Amino acid sequence: MDNKLYIVMVGLPARGKSTTANKIKEDLRHDSVRVKIFNNGDLRRKMVNNNTSIAEFFNPKNREGFEIRERIAEINLESARNYLKTGGDVAILDATNASKQRRDKIRSILNDHPILFIECVNDDEEILNASVLRKIETPEFSHLSVEEAIRNFNKRISYYTPIYRPLKDEPNFIRINSLHKTVIREEVKNGVPYYDQIRDFLVTDSIHHLYLIRHGETFFNIENRIGGDSDLTEKGLSQARDLAEYFSNREIPLIFTSQKKRTIQTAEPISARQKKCTIIPLAEFNEIDSGICESMSYSEIREKYPPIYAARKKDKYHYSYPEGEGYASMKERIDHGINKVLYLSDSSSNIMIIGHRAVNRMILSHFLFRREEDVPYIYIPQDKFYYISVTQNRKFFQLKKYK
Repeated sequence: MDNKLYIVMVGLPARGKSTTANKIKEDLRHDSVRVKIFNNGDLRRKMVNNNTSIAEFFNPKNREGFEIRERIAEINLESARNYLKTGGDVAILDATNASKQRRDKIRSILNDHPILFIECVNDDEEILNASVLRKIETPEFSHLSVEEAIRNFNKRISYYTPIYRPLKDEPNFIRINSLHKTVIREEVKNGVPYYDQIRDFLVTDSIHHLYLIRHGETFFNIENRIGGDSDLTEKGLSQARDLAEYFSNREIPLIFTSQKKRTIQTAEPISARQKKCTIIPLAEFNEIDSGICESMSYSEIREKYPPIYAARKKDKYHYSYPEGEGYASMKERIDHGINKVLYLSDSSSNIMIIGHRAVNRMILSHFLFRREEDVPYIYIPQDKFYYISVTQNRKFFQLKKYK
């Protein structure tokens, strides 16, 4: 059986193709498979002297731009072919490959080994906007204002949209929702090497270095109050500075927080000590909504609402506060938040989430697979953080001090 394979990525810009390609590369390399990515955008930025951040370079009516892009695609096709000839096992072609015409051309040129097309689909507007913001942080767009960069990148997408045709007639393909990591459709014949591995990789969470941190001490913490939007105390600000010192020698490109002040205030000193770090607040990581008990202390709840206190104590995981939520009911949004983190991040980079006690318990349970009744009691201190590394081949968790 032929053990060489071409993987051809397909999809509109900002749909998670490069993130998916890098995930496949890292996972296959762990199994000693020789794999290399051939990215058209990377080659374009090396070959073209003029900056190609302006959308008109991608206008189909721009003959010069079209010919340059065709030449770049041909060079990468030939490089991928040579890579498999000279000892490589898997060559990943990372580009839009949006048209049926382009994919037919690829099939005609790369006819010496099997081809597996992988199409990334995502129509979540919020996450697409966040993905575009990540794209324009690259040096390619550094000479443009944020507004100009966003406008040009979205215009670039609009030039690809009319020619985009989803995978349908290709002999071997997988269409995936790249945000939720679910297979939409697959048509694969026998004889595609590494197929079972790759399909499993596509739907499995993989994160090499995740630092899961609870926000620093707040005024509500001192008073044992739940929820709310309290500021950090001086001790909490000191904890944030200690975290910043601890992580100053580790590259943290992204910090995901909730939309609450206490998580953002914890993130800001850490971000300030990094060369380049973006804080991304996500509503999905907001603390559990306590409904009518919001901002109350547990003793106040026990005195004012004895039935609520007793019912929650009896089944803490499944109980929801009146007009609020509980652990079980917020699982869907926490899972969605984790999917956003994985979508926007390079799984091999350092990733940080600064959350809340209940939120961090749910994040840990997502990777740890704890029994439901035990989740509300997972230890989440403010003077330590969890280091998590989860791949196809191992799961590692460590509770560490930062001072």
